[in-house]
Order: sequence, then structure tokens, then C-alpha cells
Amino acid sequence: MRLTAILWLIGVCAVCASTRSDQTGPADLTLAATTIQSAPLDPSKDPVYVCPMDPDVRSHNPGTCRRCGMNLVAGIPDPVEFHLDLGVVPRPPQPAQPAALQFFIHDPWKDRPVVSYNVVHEKLFHAFVVSEDLHFFRHAHPTFVADGVFQLPITFPTGGMFRVLGDFYPAGATPQLATQTILVPGAAPAPVQLTRDYSTKPSENMRVSMVTIPEQAVAGMRTQLRFTLDPVDGLEKYLGAWAHMLAASNDLIDMIHQHPYRVDEHQMVEFEMVFPRPQVYRVWFSSSARASSTRRTSTCQ
Repeated sequence: MRLTAILWLIGVCAVCASTRSDQTGPADLTLAATTIQSAPLDPSKDPVYVCPMDPDVRSHNPGTCRRCGMNLVAGIPDPVEFHLDLGVVPRPPQPAQPAALQFFIHDPWKDRPVVSYNVVHEKLFHAFVVSEDLHFFRHAHPTFVADGVFQLPITFPTGGMFRVLGDFYPAGATPQLATQTILVPGAAPAPVQLTRDYSTKPSENMRVSMVTIPEQAVAGMRTQLRFTLDPVDGLEKYLGAWAHMLAASNDLIDMIHQHPYRVDEHQMVEFEMVFPRPQVYRVWFSSSARASSTRRTSTCQ
């Protein structure tokens, strides 16, 4: 019987900035096709359905987003930033001791706690926690414990700075991404020294390779990140999407959570990224694959 294996891949992608207008980027294919004339769409009668997570995905018919799987909705509220305050108990937290992150969310109009949320990829809240040396990584789902309050148990392995990315979707609003910082007393790890690393990463029961198109990513330009899993018997959706990826710059200023725009459902997953700055980025990739082994969580670095 085929079971599912969840893979977490840690890779490194070096990004070099360029201002040249002739820099080669991902190729766009132009296809010649005949067109069928039809009556023009009437915006008053034919609403545009938009993905709240990926607003560039649009349709004149209801359905689901081809990229992230969320339901398309007719019309999107104006983007308004909701307030996210991050607390920790006990204060201050201690390395290697149990603690809890508390996320306080309130609306931007009357500063009231938010009480209703939309489910995003099977969860109300996604949290990503990364240490300043980019060795500690956690993708977890805080529990809704009170109006406007989510809580996540966590144990920080060392002292130093930890960056936290919160991903949530208040009802009647747009999806929110908010980044906060936690400082843990104690000796911090040595500063991170990343270099380009596109090598194949072994896991307990499979291997993952990554290539970029173009081969050298350029800040501000489209870059395709293509992951190939081997051996697998096909891919399955994981948390409502074919795959998830987090990219973090080596100074932890940029934290980018994305979903693939192309999947062959057998062993290849492809993301489209625009790296905002010339930096070195560490990439975490997760996907669910059908394999002959038992279900397990695999981590490779």
C-alpha cells in the first residue's frame, strides 16, 4: 500500500543583482492559435473571480485557484493591514525551555480583537519561525485560544534573534502576512555564512534536486525554482496545496511564503520568484509524495 511521506528540504539559493536590461530571464513561449469571436463580457453581469491569496489568478467563472487551491471570490476587499502584536511567555523566554508565542490580532479601524477568520490551506493560522543563523526552522499552526489571540508552544534552541512570519486571513479582509522579531537571552549562534548550494539534498527516503531558470537568479527579475523529487510514485496535496516554500534572506529581512505555479503531479514542482534584493537566500520546501515507505517527516540540510 502506498503511503505518504512529507519532505522538508533546506537549500540555498544565491542571488546576484544586475541592472542590465539585456539580462536573460525565464523564457516566455508565444503560441499561435485561432480565436473564436464571442460577445464581449459585461462587467455588471459577468463578475471577475479573484484568488484572495494570489490576486493575479483571475477568472470569469467561479472555481478554485490553479496555484494554491483556494476558492475564487467575486471581488476582493481593498487591502488593509491588520495589526499583529507578538508576545511570548514566560518573558523573557529561556533557551531550551518550553515557551509559547502569543499572536494578538486586532482590526485597523476600531482596534478591536478579530473574532472570525477564513481557513487558509486547512488552517486558521500559519507561523514560520527562523533563527538568525538560519539553522532552526519551524512551520507550525497556532491554536485560536481567545478573541484575536492565537498561541503556539515552542522551545527556542539557543539565545539570539528569531524572526516570526504570521500568515492569516481575517473574514471580510484580505490575506495578511506580518513579520515580528523575538529576542531570546543567552549566547547567540555565530553569524550565518551562506554560499551558493544547488546540490541534491538526501532525505530518509528520497532525494530532492533544485535548479533555477535562469541559472543565476537576479534580484528584481522573475526566477523559476524547479524542484524534482526522486524516487516517488506521484505527488499529493499537502495542507491544501501541491507544495509550500519559504525563502529567507541571510539577514532575515525578507521572508517570502509561496506556492507553486506549475506541477506535473508526478515528481516536479515549480515556483516563480522575484527576489527583492541582491542577497543570499535559504529556501525551505515541503511537499507530500506517495512512496512505498511509511509516513515520516524528513529533514535534510
